[in-house]
Amino acid sequence: MIEKIEITQRFNFKRLNRHYECFTIDLANKNAYYKISERGSGDKVLDESMLCDDSWIDILVDLRSKMTSKIHYLTDEDVNRFLDDFEGLDLFKGFEGEEFRYFEKLELIYSCIVIIYSSDGYAEYSFKNKFPKNWVSFGEILKDLFGFDVLHLDYQKQLATPLFHDIRSDGVYSDGKKLTVKTIEFGHYRTYPYELPNPRLIINFEDKRIDGYIQKDLTSEDEKSILNLLEDYHVFSWILKDYHNKSQARDPDDLEGYDWYLEMVLEGDVIWHIFGYNEYPDTYVHLARRVIEMTGMDLLEMNTISGEDIELFNKFGDRILSK
Repeated sequence: MIEKIEITQRFNFKRLNRHYECFTIDLANKNAYYKISERGSGDKVLDESMLCDDSWIDILVDLRSKMTSKIHYLTDEDVNRFLDDFEGLDLFKGFEGEEFRYFEKLELIYSCIVIIYSSDGYAEYSFKNKFPKNWVSFGEILKDLFGFDVLHLDYQKQLATPLFHDIRSDGVYSDGKKLTVKTIEFGHYRTYPYELPNPRLIINFEDKRIDGYIQKDLTSEDEKSILNLLEDYHVFSWILKDYHNKSQARDPDDLEGYDWYLEMVLEGDVIWHIFGYNEYPDTYVHLARRVIEMTGMDLLEMNTISGEDIELFNKFGDRILSK
C-alpha cells in the first residue's frame, strides 16, 4: 500500500532565478505539506538589465508564494478516493524516466522527481521532457483534492516542454501551429573569476532591434537569416535528450570555465530556455562556425571550447545534421 508520495519540481528562469519545491503527500498520517528548504530564496528576484522579456517574473513570484508552511489535512475518505484514483491512472506503468542529477551540465526550464513510498519499499521516477502519459490527469486529481494547482499545469502551458507543446527541429508547435519567435536572449560569461550573467545578445523581433555585441535595427533580411539558423542547426531541439550526446560522452576540460544560457520567448509568451555549465548541445559548434562566417565575430564564444571537445561536437553534430 502507498504510504507517501514526494513530488519535487525544479524551474529554471533567466540565469540565476530558480525555484525548487517538494510537495509531500503523507497518506499514512493523512496530511500534505511543502518541505521548506535552504534552496528557496523567498520572493527575491535577481535584478536584471536589458531583458528581452520579463514574462517569467510573475511565474516565479507566484511559484514561490504558493510554497507555504500550511499543512493540508486529509480525511479517510480523501485518502481512499485518492488511492483509488491514483491506482486507476497507472501513472508510471512502463515509464522510463530520464537520469536526474542535482548538478546538470545542461539544465532545462523544468524537471521533476516523484518518489512513491509504500509498505514494501519505494520507487523513484525522474523526468525533464518525457512526461508520464497521464501527468495532466494526475494534476487534475491533486487539484481536486487540495484546491490548488500542485503540478502547476497552468504555467506548464507557458513552458516549452513536450507536455503541452510539440518540440521539432524547426520550431515549437502548439495544437499543430508553429509558434513565432518574439525574442531571443543569449549570454556567455566566465565563472572564474566570476562574472554576473549579463546578456551578450538580445534580438527583439517585435521591436526590430538587435542589442549587445551588435547594436542595430533588425532588417527583414536579418530576421530571415536568424530564423534560418535556428532551423538549420535544430536549435529548438537543444532541450531534447537526443542533442546531449557530447555531454554524456565526456566532461569539459575545465568545469570552472564558462557558463551560458539561451532563452527564446515565443508567441503566447511561451518560454524556451536552456542553461549550460561549460557544456553545450551537440550542434552548438556547427552553429557557432556559421555565425562567424556570417558576421566575422565569435558571438557564441567558440574560442573558449577545448580542441578535444570540438572534435566530439563535430562527431555528434555531424551525425545529427546528416540525417
